[in-house]
Amino acid sequence: MKLITFAVPCYNSASYMRHCIDTLLEGGAEADIEIILVNDGSKDNTGEIADEYARNYPDIIRVIHQENGGHGEGVNQGIRNAKGMYYKVVDSDDWVDVPAMKQVLRQLSILSQGDKPLDLMLCNYVYEHVEDNTHFTMQYKNVLPENQVFTWNDVGHFKISQYILMHSVVYRTQLLRDCGLELPKHTFYVDNIFVYQPLPYVASIYYMNVDLYRYFIGRADQSVNEKVMLTRIDQQLRVTKIILDCQDLHEVEKKYPKLAKYMFRYVSMMMAISSILLMLDGSKEALQAKKELWNYVKELDPSLHRKLRYWSLNAPLRLPGPPGRKLCISAYRLARKVYKFS
Repeated sequence: MKLITFAVPCYNSASYMRHCIDTLLEGGAEADIEIILVNDGSKDNTGEIADEYARNYPDIIRVIHQENGGHGEGVNQGIRNAKGMYYKVVDSDDWVDVPAMKQVLRQLSILSQGDKPLDLMLCNYVYEHVEDNTHFTMQYKNVLPENQVFTWNDVGHFKISQYILMHSVVYRTQLLRDCGLELPKHTFYVDNIFVYQPLPYVASIYYMNVDLYRYFIGRADQSVNEKVMLTRIDQQLRVTKIILDCQDLHEVEKKYPKLAKYMFRYVSMMMAISSILLMLDGSKEALQAKKELWNYVKELDPSLHRKLRYWSLNAPLRLPGPPGRKLCISAYRLARKVYKFS
């Protein structure tokens, strides 16, 4: 068994995928790694580049060519075919910090030796903003114990801007399979499901305060660009409903109350983003979809609905009429400017 599998979903990635792959190869030079390149029906020469790497590194790199199924199906293929004890997704336009990766792999190797291997490794990630060449690091030293194995009962309080994202996590591969993770095809924003659904299955965690993942953001065609998101509201809503359905937070609270609190905040964030996007659209159909989304929550879990409405990020959304929507949109744009999350 390999120590870790890096899955790199690729779609029309020819112009930037080499940098991503090269950092993985350099960082894993001293470790037992594999890299799975998933060519998701690309129309450029992504597939040829992937095959070239596989020929040059046959003991490390494997290529899967598939009909276009979207980012989620690329992640699924990686999970199905991974030979590594651990699993990390690296998007083809992102990359890893090589010294940090070497540190993480050495520690993972140590933690993999026990009778109960670690379930989840967490590290920092860095927003690399292409528009103004600035950087912002998301770290967790204020909320997670450093350099020790711990459980959800040992975590502190996450700030309003702090979330565990796909960029932060290295999951144990079998845990992802055991929790039944299967991301929907042809759907953007599935990284939210990937990082959220497995959390209650995690019994052991280790946090390294190193900046492992470099997240490239600001390209006009990126899925988190606001204009792009407005064309994909239906997919944002689909993912939000899957998040709502996949875990019973009342059951999570019985075992891990601190985790349940964090997961509630994550649900709140997903509901806020969906609601704001529908407000930004502003059409009669979009406002009706917003109403239907909240009714969906109410029918699913009335107590969760009340909590989301009155005690979360979504409380301001109760402000009535066009003035209320205008105020919410202004607050969203201010937050986007400050935190540069799109």
